[in-house]
Amino acid sequence: MSRLYAKPLPPGSFLLGVLFAAILLSAVGVTYTAHWNRQLLNALFAELSVRDKAQAEWGRLLLEQSTWTAHSRIEALATGQLQMRIPEPAEVQMVAP
Repeated sequence: MSRLYAKPLPPGSFLLGVLFAAILLSAVGVTYTAHWNRQLLNALFAELSVRDKAQAEWGRLLLEQSTWTAHSRIEALATGQLQMRIPEPAEVQMVAP
């Protein structure tokens, strides 16, 4: 009956296996980090787009507010719709505190 004997491993094979595993883990880590970085960059660009849209809307709202609160418009509405006028100096009464 023949017995099978395991061949002894060559010297340094354990170190070579450890180095191979370290290189493999490093490659997976680099790939994962690059993918994660791309995802974060895409999220950043999406948020910057939202910010730009909000800033454009804010500018439009400021322009609309300045249009609605223009002194000439308010004066025209006061005289036209509310029949308001500037009082004559004789109609102004001063009240003492």
